[in-house]
Amino acid sequence: MRFQDAARDARAITYASIQADPLVARAAELLAEADTAQRVLARAVMNGETADADGWRTAFPSAFDGATDAAARARSEAILEVSLAVAGRGDEVRNQFRGAIVEVLTTKLLERRVGAGAIRQERRILFDGRASEIHPYDVTVEREAAAEAYDCKWGARGINPEVLLQLDSARASAADEGQRLTVALVIFDARRSCAVRMARLTAPTGKIGLVALESLDRLGGVSQ
Repeated sequence: MRFQDAARDARAITYASIQADPLVARAAELLAEADTAQRVLARAVMNGETADADGWRTAFPSAFDGATDAAARARSEAILEVSLAVAGRGDEVRNQFRGAIVEVLTTKLLERRVGAGAIRQERRILFDGRASEIHPYDVTVEREAAAEAYDCKWGARGINPEVLLQLDSARASAADEGQRLTVALVIFDARRSCAVRMARLTAPTGKIGLVALESLDRLGGVSQ
């Protein structure tokens, strides 16, 4: 089993520019330090239904007036500001920004457990004697005998049979070579929504991990 950079096609080049946007980095940095209520706030605001900041403060009182301290309230305000900036990008661009934010957030959280040097983005996984897959994995942890591959999605609707089959195939191919590859979905959505979605699919799910919005800190080694 070995890893390789994804092809630098037009899509990859365009997406790389979005990943490098300071707004993506800022949002991921804030969400890495956020609690679950603040992450739910970000998800709701970034969906772009309304730009009414006061309305969002009213809808999430525990993140603002009910916050435990001034630092928490300040973080909520910063998350609201950056989320409104993402929401204002327009449908197509907003979708790309949200996906990039989940990938960078995943990377930041994984760094707490494995260190930055082991983590890469947009990588293919190759196996001896098998046809190479075009599909790159969003985030990989590339460590001897303890590799990990993550597919990151904004919402539960992004879970589809193709993604599940690719993850399970990579896991099984690694096992055939006597190597361990942990595979999982990282979904910035409620666990219940993800479970309902996965229950409707016939693709294999039993050996694919699921990290939902409520349990994101598990990526960094925090049990939840």
